[in-house]
Amino acid sequence: MPSQSLHNYLRTYRKRSALSQEDVAYLLGTQSGGNVCRHERLAQVPDLQTALAYEAMYRKPVSALFPGLFEEMQMKVRARAKKLGQKEVRGKTIGVTAHRRETLATIASVGVNNGLQEQ
Repeated sequence: MPSQSLHNYLRTYRKRSALSQEDVAYLLGTQSGGNVCRHERLAQVPDLQTALAYEAMYRKPVSALFPGLFEEMQMKVRARAKKLGQKEVRGKTIGVTAHRRETLATIASVGVNNGLQEQ
């Protein structure tokens, strides 16, 4: 069952930093705080460069800034990994097939974040 966390904490971290939306927009390299407002309300999902800029600004990983969105993506990737793990593999060596199954099982059971950090 998904937690009831906020979709993102951009506004929280902005307020804690005593920055205005215009300040953040300037740090992001944009003209106005309109995009910042849309990102905070999650009316618009920021592109990768902007998400990484938020990470640099607030010194928090993107997954911590957007926990609701991260959890949604994690569940989708988990479901796809389970489905992909059930497909038959052809033309691969036994070692590659075993490693692939292990990787997919880790993603499906532990989750994307935990599974990838172990590598």
